[in-house]
Amino acid sequence: MKTILVLGAGTGGVTAAREISKNSGNEEDIQLVKILVFEKEEKNVFSPSLPWLMVGKRKPEEVYEKTSHLDSSGLEVIQGEIEHIDPNDISITVNGKKYKGDYMIVSLGVDQQPLHHLDKYGYNFFTLDGATHFNKKLKNHTAGKIAILVSSLPFKSPAAPYEAAMLIEEYVRKNDLKPTTEVAVYTPEKGPMEFAGKELSEELRTLLEHKGIKYYPGHQITEATESGLTFSNGKTYEYDLLAYTPKHQSPDVIRNSSLAGESGWIDVDKDNLQTIFPNVYAIGDNTNITTENGITLPKIGVFARQQAIVVAHNIGRKMGNQVPDESFKGEGKYFIEYGEGLASTAEVHFYDSPQPEAKMKTPEQWGHWSKWWEEKYWFFKNF
Repeated sequence: MKTILVLGAGTGGVTAAREISKNSGNEEDIQLVKILVFEKEEKNVFSPSLPWLMVGKRKPEEVYEKTSHLDSSGLEVIQGEIEHIDPNDISITVNGKKYKGDYMIVSLGVDQQPLHHLDKYGYNFFTLDGATHFNKKLKNHTAGKIAILVSSLPFKSPAAPYEAAMLIEEYVRKNDLKPTTEVAVYTPEKGPMEFAGKELSEELRTLLEHKGIKYYPGHQITEATESGLTFSNGKTYEYDLLAYTPKHQSPDVIRNSSLAGESGWIDVDKDNLQTIFPNVYAIGDNTNITTENGITLPKIGVFARQQAIVVAHNIGRKMGNQVPDESFKGEGKYFIEYGEGLASTAEVHFYDSPQPEAKMKTPEQWGHWSKWWEEKYWFFKNF
């Protein structure tokens, strides 16, 4: 029986594990492939729902499920911290115990670190606790400036700060706080989601401006206090309530292994996601993929899911002594919440042309309900 090690139970890891189980011939009483999923977190959070949680459109218990409840034939969840990865041996050590496999899929996401003591002054809305506590503060907000800060690049879910800003603006307006409250976004980016090209970036900026959200691009934070943010351009802005994205870095266990490339992230083949080690793959946010036009692939959940499907399919082909025949296309569709029951559908294509091709539709109900369905289906399918 072949053993597959799946490192991480985030979007990519869960998708890969379930796809392998589905395609392997495993059944309730028949296991042809052993799938071991390793995860340190007890709660499996659906991150796209965190902006909803920030403004009270979700309760905390509605956006996560217990990791131990992952359900699929032949799948075993092992909870604990991964202490060592040996890609040469296709093995890892967890809680002092070694696990060896025939194939390995690394999907450990990112480590989140607060810069400039931001955790003392604001709320990291990329976490369940941060989004929850921000919402509690927002409920007591009566007047002043609400700041959404991107503290460093790159960061995963690059639409999230803009979704958060637009949902917060809706909350402020519906609670009659608009005359006394300002919502502002500060970011090192030249434009919102600049990786997606000038057209989409400008369209998203127009949506922000239409809502009266202040937008400050090219602002790299250098210092934070209880009531102010200072940036590398010398400017300082006051705030009353702060939500921030943390610094995103490759997990220590990756950076301390031979998997790490010069960037600290894992370099993979952009088409089949294999690392330099045979039968060892990496997907999702912990990878570093540079396209032929020199653009680094952004860290978006839809890419992790598609990469997982490709890798799972190709591993299945290998186990059946067949030639792998699937490739990741560098494209995807996702939804950007606007508020008021509307969302924009954005489509990006990174591999097909000299520059990324991206299109974004005007906010509509269909986009919002599509994102709502993705959330519900994720939990229904996997847990």
